[in-house]
Amino acid sequence: MTVPPLVELRGVRKSFGDFEALRGVDLDIARGEKVALVGASGSGKSTLCRCINRLETVTSGTITIDGQPLPQEGKALADLRAQVGMVFQSFNLFPHYTALENISLAPVHVRKASKADAETEARELLERVGLSDKAQSYPAELSGGQQQRVAIARALAMHPQLMLFDEPTSALDPEMIAEVLEVMSELAADGMTMLVVTHEMGFARHACDRVCFMDAGQIVEENNPGEFFDKPRTERAQDFLSKLLHH
Repeated sequence: MTVPPLVELRGVRKSFGDFEALRGVDLDIARGEKVALVGASGSGKSTLCRCINRLETVTSGTITIDGQPLPQEGKALADLRAQVGMVFQSFNLFPHYTALENISLAPVHVRKASKADAETEARELLERVGLSDKAQSYPAELSGGQQQRVAIARALAMHPQLMLFDEPTSALDPEMIAEVLEVMSELAADGMTMLVVTHEMGFARHACDRVCFMDAGQIVEENNPGEFFDKPRTERAQDFLSKLLHH
């Protein structure tokens, strides 16, 4: 018996006015699978990510998560958001809350966890992302890499079935990128289902099960990392990779 995928996209289109950002995307993500979404800027990767979390509403097509169609609004949407963790390019931490408070806030308010339980788990998550000494630090006191690791811990605090990463390292200095990718690689190794929009091709090659290459709002090629990077089939993917490798 085949296990249905955790995420299913069928014919997903998204327009902003006259501009069609997504043009009929089909994508399945299996439970525990790590999928890298790569492609040039403006190819639709971030829009696709935001549609899965319903931060953007699709123009047409369907998205189901764990067999349920994406809800429109209200409690069902809040429940879905609790199932789907999202880490953005900008860290989106609450500046007036400590790292510990940033992580424990949603479990208390959304999952109705007790403050004590939420804080205990928040400390465990800070330890997991290598920041156990930063519980009482405010975002402004943390480096970009540390803030992003707090953001990952905050998403994990909701026990999501799926983690979406939208270019999580693109706002970081090179030395901070490695510390964030290390945390993401550990999550991948632990079996978290992940969709990662990234320009970090080393991460896509070594931590992901599949690479989907987007161009002009469509997935034009997908393959395992070894095949995709070493033997891209489409001219557009070949062109994209040759530009990356020659810089």
